[in-house]
Amino acid sequence: MRVWIAGAGYGCGTVVEGSEARIPVSDHGITVGDGVFETVRAQQGRPFALTRHLRRLARSAQGLGMAEPDLDLIADGVAQALAANPELTDARVRITVTDGAGPLGSDRASGEQTAIVALGPFPDIPPHTDVVVAPWPRNEFGALAGLKTTSYADNVRALAYAKERGGSEAVFRNIAGNLCEGTGSNVFVVLDGRLVTPPLSAGPLAGITRELVLEWFGGEEEDVPMERLPEISEAFLTSTGRDVQPILHIDGRQVSAGVGPVSAKAAAVFAEHAAERLDP
Repeated sequence: MRVWIAGAGYGCGTVVEGSEARIPVSDHGITVGDGVFETVRAQQGRPFALTRHLRRLARSAQGLGMAEPDLDLIADGVAQALAANPELTDARVRITVTDGAGPLGSDRASGEQTAIVALGPFPDIPPHTDVVVAPWPRNEFGALAGLKTTSYADNVRALAYAKERGGSEAVFRNIAGNLCEGTGSNVFVVLDGRLVTPPLSAGPLAGITRELVLEWFGGEEEDVPMERLPEISEAFLTSTGRDVQPILHIDGRQVSAGVGPVSAKAAAVFAEHAAERLDP
C-alpha cells in the first residue's frame, strides 16, 4: 500500500510506500492526539462526498485551534494516493492532519502541519447490526464535542466494550441523559411514529451520511431521552463505514424483528442518491 504524505520533511506532498513513510516521534498527533481526520469511501478511484468531508476537516481543525489545512493540497493528495493504489477498487481513504512536530507536552510549536492520506480495503457492510450502550457518557459541553479529532481513545475503549457483549457498535448517552452518537456513527430512531436523530447540540459529530439522510430522506433533530429507548420501533446507524445500517437489538433487547419499513426506505433512498451524485 502506498500513502501520500505532506509536511514532516515531505514538503508539499509525495507518494511513498507505506512501510517507508516517516513522521517525527515528536509529532503532536502521536504525543497528545493533536490532530483531525476524515474517512472517505472511494470506488473505482472516485471518492464520495469529498468536498463535504474536507469542509468538516477544516471545521474540526478550527475547533481544535489548529491552522486551517490546505484543502486543495489534501484533495490532490487523495487523488494521488488513489492513483497509486489502483488495485483498491473499493477503498477506505483515511485523511489525517496533525499539528506537526511539537513539545513533548500540551504546548504547541508554530511548525508545519503533517498531512497523510492512507488507503485500505473498504469492509463489507452487514445488512443489520446490534449495539450496546456504553457506560461512559459523552460530554456535550467539552472542548472536543462535535469535532473529529485523533483523540479517539474513548471510542476505542467503548467499541471494545460493545464487542465483548456481542455488539458491533457502542452508543453513548450525553451528560444530560439523552442519546448522543456511536463511536463512529450517528443514530436515528423511530419514536412516536417519527424519524428523529439527536441534534448537534446533544454533542454528536455532524456526520456526512447523517446530513445526507436528513437532506435526501428527511427526519427531525430532537433530543431522545435514554429512558425512552424501549419505546422506539426502529433504529439505524449512519456513517461512511455503514451507510444506513438498521439496528435490531440494543443491549440485547429487540428493537425490531427485522429491518423495518422506515429503515429500509432510508437505506434505499440513500443508496439511490449516492449512486447518482459523486460529490453531493
